[in-house]
Amino acid sequence: MMREQLSKQGNAIDWRWHAVETKNPEFDGIFYFAVQTTGIFCRPSCSSKTAKRENVSFFATPTDAEKAGYRACLRCKPKNEYFPGAAATLIQKAFEILHSDEMEVPTVDELSSRLNVSPGHLQKTFKAILGLSPKEVTDMMRIENFKKNVRETDVTTSLYESGFGSSRSLYEKAAERLGMTPAIYKKGGKGMTINYTIADSPLGKLMVAATEKGICSVSFGDDADSLKNELENEFFAAEMSNNDALLKGAVNAILRSLEGEKTILTLPLDLRASAFQMRVWSELRKIPYGETRSYAEIAEKLGNPKSVRAVARACATNPVALVNPCHRVIASNGKLSGYRWGIERKERLLRREKEVAKKIKSK
Repeated sequence: MMREQLSKQGNAIDWRWHAVETKNPEFDGIFYFAVQTTGIFCRPSCSSKTAKRENVSFFATPTDAEKAGYRACLRCKPKNEYFPGAAATLIQKAFEILHSDEMEVPTVDELSSRLNVSPGHLQKTFKAILGLSPKEVTDMMRIENFKKNVRETDVTTSLYESGFGSSRSLYEKAAERLGMTPAIYKKGGKGMTINYTIADSPLGKLMVAATEKGICSVSFGDDADSLKNELENEFFAAEMSNNDALLKGAVNAILRSLEGEKTILTLPLDLRASAFQMRVWSELRKIPYGETRSYAEIAEKLGNPKSVRAVARACATNPVALVNPCHRVIASNGKLSGYRWGIERKERLLRREKEVAKKIKSK
């Protein structure tokens, strides 16, 4: 689903990166992006290979990019005149408003009024461009604001400062977005010791982290520092310990799972999640190696065919790559949709699993 692809930068939805990932020509002329490793700047729809997010910067005009030392792409010719689509212009203006109101995220009706469009038109535009409704976007921004505010003050103060009208409205979103209650998140792993290790894998750097109860995080990344920082940000009050020896067995089981071994399913887990998330993740572990299921099929298995979006969100918030094999869930049309550790990794994972499964069956 688009929801999994839509990344976040700080406490704001990273709509420009989403436009670059999808190479959306509607945004040509709205902004320009530059790649640090190549020294080149492009328009959003450039057909060149998608760069890594950490190497990308955004600029309002070609002149701004050139002043920063970048040169124009010869392929997409970003210095030519382009006329952005009406939908892209509306998205840009909407996020300008959302970013300017850092202390309080406006309601959908307030946002529509300030944009001089109907709520229905705003809804249609957001869904078409981002795959998310305006309310889903504003809810995500409020949760991100809460995660930042709660580290500095109490839960009650934070929920109101983040734009939640009541504790109920926060707690309804908390399990889905935080993976735990606001009070537990506030503690940030206080009193816990989290052991972690970072190893090489066929899919890049692999980080495995565990509490005394079990594995709490399995992530892929391009470098060890970013993986460690991600873990420290999520469990900001916990004591971190690099313990390669303690987690060697878990790492080996996870790596062997890439070759079809099932020992990964016996690993002890310590996951903070809602009952629904747990049910979804349980279904993921039932998907056979080398096969895929659609979000709709998972929803059917749960007895609630209308919960497709919720299933997608549960997949997007899966904290343990491979252990809960969310990479095996694809869109109903057969497209890979998203993967929190990169769509290219998802493609490589599925291709590898199909090849290995075929070899196993032929023996």
